[in-house]
Amino acid sequence: MLACLGLAGVAGTQTPAFGGLSRNLEAVIDAAPDGPPARVVLGPGGRDVRLWGDLNDGTAARLRRLLDANPGVTRLHLTSDGGLVDEGVAIGDLVAERGLATYVPDYCVSACTLAFVRGRERLIVADSRLGFHAPYEPGLFGQMVQVDASDERGRYLAAGLEPTFVDQALATPSRDIWIPDPARLRAAGVVTGVVGTGDLPDSTLDDDDSLGGARAAALRAVGLLSAFAAPRPGVLDGIAARYREAYRQGRSESEGLDLLRNEAAGAMRTAFAGADDATLAALGRLLLDAMAASGSEETCRAIGRDGDLVTAAEMLPGRRGSGGNPRMRALLDRALAGPAPAGPATALPRPAHALACADLRRRLAGILARGEAPQLRETLFGRGGRRLEASALPGEP
Repeated sequence: MLACLGLAGVAGTQTPAFGGLSRNLEAVIDAAPDGPPARVVLGPGGRDVRLWGDLNDGTAARLRRLLDANPGVTRLHLTSDGGLVDEGVAIGDLVAERGLATYVPDYCVSACTLAFVRGRERLIVADSRLGFHAPYEPGLFGQMVQVDASDERGRYLAAGLEPTFVDQALATPSRDIWIPDPARLRAAGVVTGVVGTGDLPDSTLDDDDSLGGARAAALRAVGLLSAFAAPRPGVLDGIAARYREAYRQGRSESEGLDLLRNEAAGAMRTAFAGADDATLAALGRLLLDAMAASGSEETCRAIGRDGDLVTAAEMLPGRRGSGGNPRMRALLDRALAGPAPAGPATALPRPAHALACADLRRRLAGILARGEAPQLRETLFGRGGRRLEASALPGEP
């Protein structure tokens, strides 16, 4: 018997977390669960196991072997769009037998939920999705033949789920999917806790923790990094490698995202530190607009005082594609077309008495109005900006 959703496509919207593994759960369902075997790997520190992919034959057996070899495991991360009911049940039995907590960082659909509900604790983040529907068997020509759901009903009820919730879940036709919101999941006893992205180890690279996987995650998190892919691939690869190392060290998702944003902002500052005066003036005007649109003193200061160019780009109006805000991207492409600076730009040192947002804007506007290129460089990049400029543009004084 099957309860699998073959879900195509990647969600196009970003959440405060990465959202990079997210699937389009409303896509057309494929009745043949013939995807690659699920990844079942031990996380950093030996306390978490990450399971990602279809629940095909042998998934539970591989999980059992991993748990036998690592008795310190306390939590199972689940990211799956379903698979074989028998495998979901067997994984759930292992979870209950070992007293594991279960955690869904992104999505757990169909047969995966049979494993999730057996957790000692059952945790999600606010934008995680649990998807339910009736079980089925594959018929001719890809048809789904709905089957008796008594066994699944009994398992959900034995796990403590509210009977009316179970009724609605199993009344959902096999070709559809019901994704309740977190409040409904908690009220029905499906979920015992909603955690933040800083509470548990990052799961973003569970499907692929290679350098290529880390690079893809970095590009999803900060689209402006794609500007470095062709002209300066080493910059992108270095950021990806440092993010992967943070993942392997067991740092949280929010810590990993902060790392990527900080690294991206630093790479952008370095690129602009070697740009020509006209590009720098255009960047100054962009930052003025971003500070005006920021809506808060803290965000404005992050842009005008700390040089957070990633946040600046996010404050600007306009369509945001995969390459980030088009206005910032155009300026970044101009900067990257020139020679690379000899060294990195650093974050600006914070003065003892930080200027208010209005003062930061007034100062920057005055420098731009007077056309003071050296002062603009020092304002944007600190005193090191002129040294970087001299290295990048040896023909200038």
